[in-house]
Amino acid sequence: MANNERNFHHPFIPYDIQSQLMTAVYDCIAEGKVGIFESPTGTGKSLSLICSTLSWLRDEQKAALDVQLCAEEDDKEPAWILEQSRKQKTEQLMQRRLELESRLATIREKELRQRQPYEKGEPQRKRAKVDYTNPSSKLGDEDQFLLDDYKSEGESTGSTVVRGDREGLSNASLDLIRKLGEPVGTTQDDSEVEAADELKIFYCSRTHSQITQFISELRKVDIPQPLWLHDQGKSPAGNVRQETKIKHVPLGSRRNLCINPTVVNAGSTTAINERCLDLQQPTIVTLPYQLLLHKSSREALGISIKGHVIVIDEAHNIMDAITNIHSITVTQSQLHRCCTQLRTYLQKFRNRLKGKNRVFVTQTVRLIDSVSECLDKWAIQSSEKEALVTVGQMMSGKSVDQINLYKLMRYLGDSKLARKVEGYVEHARNQASSAPASLVDTTPVLSHIQGFLQALTNPAAEGRFFFERDESSSVSIKYLLLDPTFHFRDVVEEARAIIMAGGTMSPMDDYARHLFPYVTTERLKTWSCGHIIPKDNLFVRSVSRIDNGVDLDFSFTKRNSIPLINALGFCLVRLAAVVPDGLVVFFPSYAYLDQVSVQWQDSTSGSESIWTILEKRKLVFKESKGSSGIEDTLQRYSKTIYEGKGAILLSVVGGKMSEGINFSDKLGRGVAIVGLPFPNLHSAQWKAKLDYIEQSIIGQGRSSAEGKAAGRDFYENACMRAVNQSIGRAIRHQKDFASILLLDRRYATPRIVNKLPGWIKQGLDDNDAAATFPEIIQGLEHFFEAKG
Repeated sequence: MANNERNFHHPFIPYDIQSQLMTAVYDCIAEGKVGIFESPTGTGKSLSLICSTLSWLRDEQKAALDVQLCAEEDDKEPAWILEQSRKQKTEQLMQRRLELESRLATIREKELRQRQPYEKGEPQRKRAKVDYTNPSSKLGDEDQFLLDDYKSEGESTGSTVVRGDREGLSNASLDLIRKLGEPVGTTQDDSEVEAADELKIFYCSRTHSQITQFISELRKVDIPQPLWLHDQGKSPAGNVRQETKIKHVPLGSRRNLCINPTVVNAGSTTAINERCLDLQQPTIVTLPYQLLLHKSSREALGISIKGHVIVIDEAHNIMDAITNIHSITVTQSQLHRCCTQLRTYLQKFRNRLKGKNRVFVTQTVRLIDSVSECLDKWAIQSSEKEALVTVGQMMSGKSVDQINLYKLMRYLGDSKLARKVEGYVEHARNQASSAPASLVDTTPVLSHIQGFLQALTNPAAEGRFFFERDESSSVSIKYLLLDPTFHFRDVVEEARAIIMAGGTMSPMDDYARHLFPYVTTERLKTWSCGHIIPKDNLFVRSVSRIDNGVDLDFSFTKRNSIPLINALGFCLVRLAAVVPDGLVVFFPSYAYLDQVSVQWQDSTSGSESIWTILEKRKLVFKESKGSSGIEDTLQRYSKTIYEGKGAILLSVVGGKMSEGINFSDKLGRGVAIVGLPFPNLHSAQWKAKLDYIEQSIIGQGRSSAEGKAAGRDFYENACMRAVNQSIGRAIRHQKDFASILLLDRRYATPRIVNKLPGWIKQGLDDNDAAATFPEIIQGLEHFFEAKG
């Protein structure tokens, strides 16, 4: 169908850029490509994604139906016979579909009845008492914690998961799924579930709140009747066709998928199979992208993405997400506690453990001991905050280098040792009076440690291990994934098409270079658009110097200058006098925000501190590190503004306020970015990342200079993605207006300007870099005067 003839069934009259986005997404899916789409927040991106993907799906289903109806037709047959045959096939498909819909309706009704008692908390009921001291008691019987005989190392690994097999899940999968509140696996019965895995749209976003917003938008869309009725115009009973209900299953919230852990565990095979059937049938599946990006989690939930369409919204930090999912940190106390628990378990069951069980459990203890001793030694001998450590150093304990890590990890997965040990720990806690002293009041940690040990088997080039010391002098070992390419490749190769969308995807070249470098240019599609607001609704300027002659250079070596910090304070005082309502200021780090705040309170102009002068302009609110107090700060900031008073919110790039918080209308009439939030180039982890990139480029037969340039570009892009995300907090709808002030001379350089989103670059005039601070203030005054 020609682009200009497509009806995307948008619930409103779409803007031109929405039509362009829908067309681009539709074409990307139809062509089976990997697409990177940038559409600023407030441009109706979610609705555009929904309408374009569902319209493509509808057309694809119609085409597949036509093929099915025409299959095995004999061209020599008369037209009336062919027509009758197609009609009969259509009726059969309709009947099959209606039977399935009826069954699904029964499932949903049954599930609703099961869920209702739990909606206001767990029902009150008598709890069965368990006599832990009675050997005949089920939970009191310690035999349940004894390992099954391990007769063979087998051909399969512990990480191999058969769909629906609860006992076949790797511990890493179980931990992640439980952490995200998901039910863990089911048992598949072919006699109960016969439905095919229909073509789906998997929609992923970063948080549950973003998914909730997407679901709200999904309810606005009315796609026409199912395709097998498309040409009929009526239901099988002859009634006028009804509105289509889009079948949707959300993954990622226990209240949506799991009624209660006890209900799931006690549920019948039939009930569990019915949920699996329900999962097979939706048009759209929504889930946090941590579940999509973790292969063992997909397997544990029985999710197949082969041949389906993947839409990843808020994809600007997808590389960081993959890195975080596959990186892991273990603390010194966790290692010590795990060794204690394992030794106690081994002592308890030593005489009953046979052959390979005893060998492998002993090897596990020795390996964890070796890692723990390596960390203890560094903690004593070094005062550094972080340092690189090798696998060889961690495995330098007695006879540890003789351990076959691959066989040991296979054993840990197959034997479920972690669950046995942790079950015994819990059992011992319940029997506190008679439990070994070393186990009482301890937290099970072997499952977590097992994930770390698994990282020891990863390819050496893929990641690095680091010692770390925090502010309280506690030490830990961290495995950091350096290359997300491998862990995303199966998604790219299995999916029919991938849509990566976000409001601030710039700079885009990082994804092609560091996420899927194997994707050909022919299969890769990029698309970006401007904002829906009129050009005169946005005021963007970079500020290089203020009127007292101080250059705004917040580079690491210069930002501690007292005159510079004071100049920044007076700069904000001037801005606060001009920008109405809310002004949000983003700093490069919490440490620098604290340093600046203290300096402003100490520095005086006349008899008043800079902080006091600033507060006379607008009430000042400050973001604190950590999640506590965020909601309260936002509420007080908003309340102050809506009461007609001005307010300033001092925030941090990459902090809670810079992601997912909307400063629309009065809440964000001005957004100022202080400096450039470059990561610490001298940290061991960033040195390792940049060295890895450089060596990868050299390994491709290119020069060392090209490798260093690629590393520098990656480093700058990491900074600018964070900046662009913070900038995107303002301008949330078509009638919104705001000013963006970039407070650093480096924002006037072409290299940095080129990494800004297109709609921000359009607001920067080539002559603005030469504008003086008084001229910028004057332009700002005229901008807001024009807005009334």
